[in-house]
Amino acid sequence: MKTLFAALFVVLFAAVAQRPAAVTYVLNPATSRLTWTGYAEAGGYAPTGTLRLAPGGTLVAEGPGALRAARVLVDVRTLAHDNPTLQEHLRGADFFDVAHFPEATFELGRVAGGQAQGQLTLKGQTRPISVPVTVTALGADSLLLQGTARLDRTQFGINYNSSSFFQNLGSYAIRNEFQLAFRLKAGRR
Repeated sequence: MKTLFAALFVVLFAAVAQRPAAVTYVLNPATSRLTWTGYAEAGGYAPTGTLRLAPGGTLVAEGPGALRAARVLVDVRTLAHDNPTLQEHLRGADFFDVAHFPEATFELGRVAGGQAQGQLTLKGQTRPISVPVTVTALGADSLLLQGTARLDRTQFGINYNSSSFFQNLGSYAIRNEFQLAFRLKAGRR
């Protein structure tokens, strides 16, 4: 019996010893890219713009592609669109209210089956989300995270011109779902 326990201990210790050490990476706002797309409920109108990361986001990985933890900070005040009127409307209280909620945060819970599962805090409300993600090692000291999230804005209290909340909007109706494509680069701390 002692031999069995000793053998089990050796096998477990060897498995733990072979596990790669966790490495912390810092997200780089200057080289990362976030692109949003909204959609009209009817017709093909789909405005697109950009957002930038806020400084301070981090990733923790055990070996290439083995993402264990992440904290992604988005500076919602950087929400941009070519049309200045639309840009200001999206930054205003009807949509993202950046004066009161300047930052959005994603906290990773786990990655399973190519899906990053975690908590998104947007406009002061936190909800669980699952986002497809690909993690790629860019050399020994950097990582690239890519994917496209589809988010329901009404889950975060953004109800403006949603046919789920208002009737008879006609061509003014805006789809609840918007898209956020991301290409995030991080360097070893």
